[in-house]
Amino acid sequence: MIPTRRRAVGDLRKTHMTKHSQNGHDVVPPKLGFGRRNLFLKHQASAITHHESAMRTLKRAVQSRNRELEALEARIHEMERAHDERNAEAEALRRIGEAMGQLFDLEEMLKAVAGVAVQVTSTDSSQVYLFNDAHDTLVLRAVDDGADSEGVVGKIRMKVGEGLTGWVAQHKEAVALGHDALLDSRFKFVPELQEDKYQSILSVPLIYRGDVIGVINVRTAKPHDYTQTQTRLLQSIAAQMAGAIENSRQYRKLERRASQLSTLSEVSKTITSDLYLEEILQLIVAATAKTMSFKICTLMLLDDDKKELVIKATQSKSREYVKKPNVKLGESISGRAMEEARTISVYDLKHSEVTGIAELARREGVSSMVSVPLLVKSKKIGVLNCYTESRHYFSEEEISVLTALGNHAAIAIEHAKLMVKSAIIQEMHHRVKNNLQQIASLLRLQMHYVGERNVEQVLTESLNRILAIASVHELLSREDLDIISVKKIAESIVAATSQGVVAPGKHIRMQIEGPDILLPSSQATSVALVLNELLQNAVEHGFGDGVDEGHISIALAEEAHQIRLTVTNDGTPLPDDFDFRKNDSLGLQIVDSLVRGDLQGKFSLAMEEDKTVAAVTFGK
Repeated sequence: MIPTRRRAVGDLRKTHMTKHSQNGHDVVPPKLGFGRRNLFLKHQASAITHHESAMRTLKRAVQSRNRELEALEARIHEMERAHDERNAEAEALRRIGEAMGQLFDLEEMLKAVAGVAVQVTSTDSSQVYLFNDAHDTLVLRAVDDGADSEGVVGKIRMKVGEGLTGWVAQHKEAVALGHDALLDSRFKFVPELQEDKYQSILSVPLIYRGDVIGVINVRTAKPHDYTQTQTRLLQSIAAQMAGAIENSRQYRKLERRASQLSTLSEVSKTITSDLYLEEILQLIVAATAKTMSFKICTLMLLDDDKKELVIKATQSKSREYVKKPNVKLGESISGRAMEEARTISVYDLKHSEVTGIAELARREGVSSMVSVPLLVKSKKIGVLNCYTESRHYFSEEEISVLTALGNHAAIAIEHAKLMVKSAIIQEMHHRVKNNLQQIASLLRLQMHYVGERNVEQVLTESLNRILAIASVHELLSREDLDIISVKKIAESIVAATSQGVVAPGKHIRMQIEGPDILLPSSQATSVALVLNELLQNAVEHGFGDGVDEGHISIALAEEAHQIRLTVTNDGTPLPDDFDFRKNDSLGLQIVDSLVRGDLQGKFSLAMEEDKTVAAVTFGK
């Protein structure tokens, strides 16, 4: 009976343990031996420890994988941001490229780029500064600030090292100030740009092949910390912009060079053309001013007798400039250039210490000047003066082109002189023949009017007429062109009359008044004979017996379409009923014939205010 009971209890325990095991819980049997129970607990504790260790290892692995995932997500985010920034940079550069590719004019391109720079950097204002020709001053060339600031373009200037912009150009470094930019020690306040309303500034140099050619600035009204991306973006814009500016300059340089060569070619053609010298000189100054973009271009020739430079051609429309006094050798800038036979340039005429230059510059609206001497085999011919509206540094290339143009002008002048002299030589025999026939006619007339006068008087009159004609030939041989100065003719005839006609003991003062008038040689010969007869008539009849003192005035006047010559004396007055047409004076008959025939003019002789006035008027 007992074994059977034990088996039943054992079966009951097994059944109880099996149920608990099936529920997933290993429970210590209630009535198990102490040793076996401890062993069982140790095994269970070891299993639990191993399980906890595995759980911790798994947890660490999960945490590590989570960190890796977070790092990868951050990396992906960074790459996406970088990708977006690169896309934005590429888009900005594309827009900059479009702006620069579509606009050939440098000023328009700079303005467009300044606007794009504001947009792509999300700023409020942008300015572009470029160096001037002398590379010592930064000039504001473009601005975009949402306001009407075009009036300051070209007027704001900064020296290298001056202000933050000048500092960036000097050190070739970008500068970013996030707030209170005005308080920076390097900053220079420019009120015209309303800089007090801006807090931040990013300034980047424009560098081309290691040389700084300008600076670009962007600014914001509110404090702003510029990111590396914004800085890099503006630097990329600056690099592309610098290349475009330099390419534009090179293109314009080639354009100017081609235009200059074309001008030189045209000037060369005119030298051998049939144009008159005045037309050639006018063409040279007009072509030079247009090709080189000068406001005024003037060609002055040297008067060897007076040692003065005289304006012969200019495209200036200013009457004040055209009528300005002649320039003495060694005086002013032109006079120095001529005397020293070297090119002289002045960067700022408005602050020149040379007398009259600053006033001329302000009156004519010019700032810079270059004066190039015209030389032919060391012979001084004149100067070519060129003026610019704004201050300009004349490069060696420009001076070289102007020197070439000046040499062409000098050759053209010498060529014209030689052509005129050649024509004079070819026609000299014809002129001499005509003058000899004229002298023969005068002598025949003299024979009919001899009367009771002695041989000496007759020969003296004839000799003076011959000398009057000779004076024209003498002047013609010395003049540069086929034109004669009436004043010089008058001076020669006055001298001859004083020596050969005025009797000893008489004191007659002769005076020449009025402007110098130039006439072609054909008219000049007739005027010389007319003036000679009128002077002789005034001396003989106005200051005859009993009148030993007096005054003879020769007045020259040039009006719109005619020339007037008057000879006035205060000697013996004319009779009340005097009419030169009824008078048998040979001299007056010669005058009337020459005036009406050769000069196609009018002659009168009458009393005016107790003086005898002989007047001759004829067309130009």
